[in-house]
Amino acid sequence: METPISPAREPAEAATEPSEARRALLRRLYLPYAWLVFVPVLLITTVFWGTVAVLLSRISQRLAFHIGTVWSFCLCLVNFTWVRVRGRRNLARGQSYVIMSNHQSHFDILAFYGFFGHQFRWVMKQELRKVPGIGWGSAAVGHIFIDRSNREKAIASLNAARDRLVGGVSVMFFPEGTRSRDGRLQPFKKGGFVMAQDMGLPILPVTISGSRRVLPGHTLRLLPGRVTITIHPPISAAAVQTTPRDELMTRVREAIRSALDPWERVEAPPPPAD
Repeated sequence: METPISPAREPAEAATEPSEARRALLRRLYLPYAWLVFVPVLLITTVFWGTVAVLLSRISQRLAFHIGTVWSFCLCLVNFTWVRVRGRRNLARGQSYVIMSNHQSHFDILAFYGFFGHQFRWVMKQELRKVPGIGWGSAAVGHIFIDRSNREKAIASLNAARDRLVGGVSVMFFPEGTRSRDGRLQPFKKGGFVMAQDMGLPILPVTISGSRRVLPGHTLRLLPGRVTITIHPPISAAAVQTTPRDELMTRVREAIRSALDPWERVEAPPPPAD
């Protein structure tokens, strides 16, 4: 495992990155293009390619998966977003993984789907199944929907998906459970780690950095930019099964954190008390 990079010195109390004020102005200037070009292209291509994915899934889910790759790749180009993937050597051909990644933005989905280059299945919240285009296509490809409000149903959905994770098909979790508001890591949930230990699969830590600058979490303020995806060395199936879960979560978290930029590595402040 790569040695984690030491935390940056910026105060954890900072709510936004210092350069965000300049980007806020650029977002206003980019707004007409975002709404007049990108959003219509997003809506049209989502319905079109979602329908194609449904039809192709009758032949092969693996084939239908590539429709999502085309959709995501094209949308990144339309938004003038360049995606760099580092660490591809850490992927073994034909090996299935439980992929663990941080979650900065909705744009994580486009960047990862469009440029990762290997078969995987998302773990998605149940509500997305009803979204035209995205829901149809995702269900057809075999992505995994879970009811986050019902733990037993969520576990049952993950167990039912086990048969799909063979022959190099991986499953991807965002262990934070939701998007970060400012790009900094939030506490991890245990679901993906439980699945990895139960199934005896290696864990592949992945860092996504820069997507929050393209599209900040919980906003619609789009901007062109650069996204870096770092694929870390996997944690072997043997290590996954023999390492205590809390220690395993810490190890994965530190691997993901090591490739974040300095401001993102600052620990996020705890959520406000109820």
